[in-house]
Amino acid sequence: MSDAKPLVLVVEDDSQMRKFVRIALESHDYRVVEASSGDEAVRQASAYAPDAVLLDLGLPDMDGLAVAKRLREWSAVPILVISARGQEDMKVQALDGGADDYLTKPFGAAELMARLRVALRHAARSREAPSALVRIGDDVELDLVKRQVRVRGAEVHLTPIEYKLLTELAKHAGMVMTHRHLLEQVWGPGHAHQMQYLRVYMTQLRHKLEQTPARPRYLVTEPGIGYRLKVEG
Repeated sequence: MSDAKPLVLVVEDDSQMRKFVRIALESHDYRVVEASSGDEAVRQASAYAPDAVLLDLGLPDMDGLAVAKRLREWSAVPILVISARGQEDMKVQALDGGADDYLTKPFGAAELMARLRVALRHAARSREAPSALVRIGDDVELDLVKRQVRVRGAEVHLTPIEYKLLTELAKHAGMVMTHRHLLEQVWGPGHAHQMQYLRVYMTQLRHKLEQTPARPRYLVTEPGIGYRLKVEG
């Protein structure tokens, strides 16, 4: 992303919702380009190379999931789904299909801006040389070179699976990772439905990293969807 104001492509067929989103974005110093259909969205993304895409699923000519799939064929642009479809399976489909985050309508401007900032930060980090030291809030550090984790200055031993799970979440800090994605990346493609593995290891990680495991500050559950590593500061 250059020094220019970030450009956001808003894909939404409802003119009132487009207006709401445009006003919110422009009031926070974003530039905006709009599309009211899936075909127009693909053309606008190709023509303008936006820094992020806000994508509605209920478009008149094609489903938003198909738009995300087409964009992912040639672009790594952050895609935030904004949709009235709040069912968990729909969120999972969108995230597994290439979206980076999912907001259910109605939502407030503050939540939209916060999610957009996270997506843009993640995209910027992915273009940079990877950092050897990942700070998770003010009391957890992940050293990728030494393969060490420290909590409030003290080294904490993680099993190989726990470490792999934490590093996968850290690579996508702030973003929702679906159960399927984590299971395939950590255990392998043949374990995509072994939910109990993930629950057990996430519980173990929370007990090792969180001050209050029952009310996690960093390893946050997205009910029915997956997990998010919440990196503060």
